[in-house]
Amino acid sequence: MTTRQLDFDACYLAVSARDSRFDGRFYTAVTTTGIYCRPICPARTPARSNVRFYRHAAAAEAAGFRPCRRCRPELSPGDPGWNVRADLVGRALRLIDDGVADESGVAGLARRLHVTERHLHRLFATELGTGPLAVARTRRLLLAKQLLTETTLPITDVAFAAGFGSVRQFNAAMKESYGFAPGELRRTNGPVHEKGGPVALTTGLTLRLGHREPYDAQSVLRFLAARAIPSVEAVCRSGDDVTAYTRAVPGGSITLRPAAGHVRLTVRTTETHRLSRLVARCRRLLDLDADPGAVREILGSTSLAPLVAARPGLRVPGAYDGFELAVRAVVGQQISVAGARTLLGRIAARAGLPAVPSAPDATADAGTGVSDGVGPRDAEGMGGTGARSDAAGAGQVPLLFPTADRLAAADLDGLGLTTRRVATIRALAEAVASGAIDLDGAGDPADTTARLLEIPGIGPWTAGYIALRALRDPDAWPEGDLVLRRTMERLGIAAGEAERWRPWRAYAALHLWNHASTT
Repeated sequence: MTTRQLDFDACYLAVSARDSRFDGRFYTAVTTTGIYCRPICPARTPARSNVRFYRHAAAAEAAGFRPCRRCRPELSPGDPGWNVRADLVGRALRLIDDGVADESGVAGLARRLHVTERHLHRLFATELGTGPLAVARTRRLLLAKQLLTETTLPITDVAFAAGFGSVRQFNAAMKESYGFAPGELRRTNGPVHEKGGPVALTTGLTLRLGHREPYDAQSVLRFLAARAIPSVEAVCRSGDDVTAYTRAVPGGSITLRPAAGHVRLTVRTTETHRLSRLVARCRRLLDLDADPGAVREILGSTSLAPLVAARPGLRVPGAYDGFELAVRAVVGQQISVAGARTLLGRIAARAGLPAVPSAPDATADAGTGVSDGVGPRDAEGMGGTGARSDAAGAGQVPLLFPTADRLAAADLDGLGLTTRRVATIRALAEAVASGAIDLDGAGDPADTTARLLEIPGIGPWTAGYIALRALRDPDAWPEGDLVLRRTMERLGIAAGEAERWRPWRAYAALHLWNHASTT
């Protein structure tokens, strides 16, 4: 649904009903107040003659509207429709969220997508009603508004954390778009913390990440916990529940904790300018922008109906880094989850860099916690139990997983990998480092999958698993997966039934994997 295709009557009905299914799919602008809101805003429903509807917050701001302070548009989940379409605008939005436009401008964004700036702007104007530069600017402003509202971070730090080049630029943008200075917003509407005092990013800054209900946080966190790479990722547990997931990021670490109606993201890093990228990648990792209602509508009318009814909030775990996920998929071919964790820990210890460069001997100590044990055979993408002796905290995740260029030059002998597997990892790393394959959002999923299949050692299962998690293709299907095939046979589901699950076959795979791991 484009800006020109927004149905006024349907949108107005959703706003009148405060229908949460439409949260993040469009925004309501009120001409009498100059404010734009989420469809779930608790304020009184405005008269039909006084509203306009916009597909993206940037389009509303470009038309002169400012965000509502009650419903807070910065907390809206993203529009899942872009992942289904996987078109150029959708991929551009993903790169903008990742900070590409902030670092390289619209020209750099267009180069990543292999199109001209003019063509990109034309597509954005058609689909969203505004250009990519305005979208990037709105993203910065909304993140800054959230930081001002939810934290006591100094305003100067807020400006740089949100992606602005200077405090002067930040102040000017806030006054131009919202009609008030950053300090005025903080005095009247935030921060929400009960205890004051400046919050340094090195000691922890916490933000709310919204999602659509229902959301099965434990299924995602347990999936990630079972595959946590030693020294790169760690988890905290309370009984069978995962209460926190921590991973290394440049300059420090991030921690994700499930909470009522949202996920709490705590950031501890010295690299403040990466905050918007951290938020975007955490949202993709936890699949926070998914629409469970749309998935249920298709899968709930098929042979998967009992599984969907039992776990309506099931999500597809994503990837924090596309290349890292691709290496996971290659290493995890035909071995257990525990075995894959062991090998990946050794790779990180051999070629990874310290998350905080000043940390002494981080790489030397990183490999000591890696077990050599291998559990029951279970491929990396399939259900597994994982280790129980995990602990969260920045000190537990001193290493960054190696980048593509670093891994391409690394010596991987003596780690327990076969010669063929080493060759595949090196070929994959070289392809990603050279730009021939883009696993972080710029490439078309079908084209990227085809390029992956050209690498010796990557077959349909591996390419499908990478598409499912790294490329965020909701219709990806790990062809030939043994657990999927056996579970379908046990449930009496014919192989051809998978065609009825389009365009949500990735979610179908998670339902089947989850069923296999709990029965």
